[in-house]
Amino acid sequence: MLLPIAIGLGVVIWLFHDEFNPAVFSHFTFSWRTVIAIVAALLFVVGRDFGLSWRFHTIAEGDLSWGRAVKVDLMCAFTSAITPSVVGGSALAVFYLNREGINVGRATTLTLTTLFLDELFFVIFCPILILLIPDAALFGTANAGTLIDGIRVVFWVVYAGIVIWTAILFTGIIARPQAVATLMHKIFSLRPLRRWQKSIDRTTDNMLETSSLVKNASKKWWLKVFGATVVSWFSRYLVVNALFWGFVPAASGLLVFGRQFVVWVVLMVSPTPGGSGISEWLFTNYYGDLIGDVSIALILALLWRILSYYIYLIAGCCLLPTYFSKRKKSVATP
Repeated sequence: MLLPIAIGLGVVIWLFHDEFNPAVFSHFTFSWRTVIAIVAALLFVVGRDFGLSWRFHTIAEGDLSWGRAVKVDLMCAFTSAITPSVVGGSALAVFYLNREGINVGRATTLTLTTLFLDELFFVIFCPILILLIPDAALFGTANAGTLIDGIRVVFWVVYAGIVIWTAILFTGIIARPQAVATLMHKIFSLRPLRRWQKSIDRTTDNMLETSSLVKNASKKWWLKVFGATVVSWFSRYLVVNALFWGFVPAASGLLVFGRQFVVWVVLMVSPTPGGSGISEWLFTNYYGDLIGDVSIALILALLWRILSYYIYLIAGCCLLPTYFSKRKKSVATP
């Protein structure tokens, strides 16, 4: 926990030391608009957690109460905040679901389902954003050069990886689960790969279990879980829209929203815990042409990270002691 805090705050202090102009406060006043904007941003934070908790509650089909679903969501967010983004903390959802009474096999199935839904969200909405927002506007031109070119390249490489991984999940979970399981078993039966065969076999077994869950699901179920996914991701992005509405009202709301999409895709390969340090630097530079004043950009970056990151570190600190000291709930039958 101390490492991401130290990295994030260290970068913020470095940026403030080099870029911040104290004179900005002489023109910076809090009005009813800025207060409303911060309240709206907080509501969108709640919306993000509501969407993910709703999804956990729905896919568990009655085995996870709303309260326990919220707890799992907050612990997953906390884990993601203290682990490198490139590694990902959502895998521990299996452990948290198991602590809440879901057996390990089914917890793995539910986690794979949520992973597939998140990847599907990016695959669907990226082309829509590209159609709505010109490339030059989406990636920015004011800071054109190495930074923007780097963001553009990383975004498309990561997005290509998301598409490939989603295709694998779709084939393994919905289209041809048994064929994928057989193929993976044969590939990892080869001598150089044999050391990972047991792990791959467990993964494919979980895919087959997940397949039986989603294939028998109704259209209503799909609408609910994907709707919850959309609510969660849109709320996450709209936190920044709310801040811009209050502090930089002239900026295009659609463009601010679209750039959040790019930011979160790029942060998927961050080597630092929760994207700490990189997030603050990326926000300040990537949104700089929309804000104009680098000092205000730094303030908005800090507000954004408090609402989207540090708040979950605090929540995790509060939940962690009681979460691991209590007895595990009885395991639900599959």
